[in-house]
Amino acid sequence: MDDAEMYDSLMRQVLEKYRQKIASDHQRIFRDPYTLNPKIFFQPTFLEAFRAKGKNLETSIRSIMSEPVPGVYTFNMLNLNFCEKLIHEVKHFEAWARNTDSSILRPNTGNEDGVSLDDIGMKATLDKLMEDYISLISRVLFPDVGGGSLDSRHGYVLQYGKDKAIEEVSDLHVDDSEVTLHVCLGNQFAGGELVFGGQRCKDHVNGGTHIEKEFGYLLPVGGQAIIHRGCRRYGAKPIKFGHRYNFLMWFKSSVFRELQAHDKGFKDFCDECQSQKIARRNEWVAAKKRELGM
Repeated sequence: MDDAEMYDSLMRQVLEKYRQKIASDHQRIFRDPYTLNPKIFFQPTFLEAFRAKGKNLETSIRSIMSEPVPGVYTFNMLNLNFCEKLIHEVKHFEAWARNTDSSILRPNTGNEDGVSLDDIGMKATLDKLMEDYISLISRVLFPDVGGGSLDSRHGYVLQYGKDKAIEEVSDLHVDDSEVTLHVCLGNQFAGGELVFGGQRCKDHVNGGTHIEKEFGYLLPVGGQAIIHRGCRRYGAKPIKFGHRYNFLMWFKSSVFRELQAHDKGFKDFCDECQSQKIARRNEWVAAKKRELGM
């Protein structure tokens, strides 16, 4: 076993003990978040879209979508009453952790707060959400990045305040996902618009010469979902007052990742790849013109 495998094994053991402690010592306050009941979870328009069958399903899914920024879609998704319960459940868990001097394993290295929903017992809920709903949406909207073969996910709730926002364009980031879902859980805040830039493949995540001149801005609305490719650069502008709770999910496709590992060409979904492709083509045309004395 090499060092990386040893590290992964130790982290799995730590995570298993952490979740066992939560399951044995932490008392939940609501039942709803832990079993996906569509009538409790979702808004009627969202549920209605998934009653369609066969070829009509794609048309039905597209009918509830808006595309305010190219490649970024919004739709009404979660019931606001359920959103409030999820916020209270997360706050209750954080209070339990403080009162028992228990450390919280944060959802990712980029955030100093937030709660992973798998850790508090919502695994079955998130699995069903991916399998029965988001996989179908992603198959329609994002087939070019593995949207039709999603097979893993990571879900968490993150709180945004005045100290958790981007300062400038360079603070935009991409997610380690093929598809990212955001759902704003409440409206007790002002500001906090999401800022969207271009798209990047894994080779151009942290660099490139392509200049993004235009950015899309979206104001989060309670119960409304925003879904986009994980390779889309984005961030959040400062909160003016209050706090915004956001439910996020990252979805991955192992099949797509395996294919990308062996694909060394320009990626159609990557703005930097396309910029380099155009530049290389222009260089070739210029060289041919010089050869021909044009």
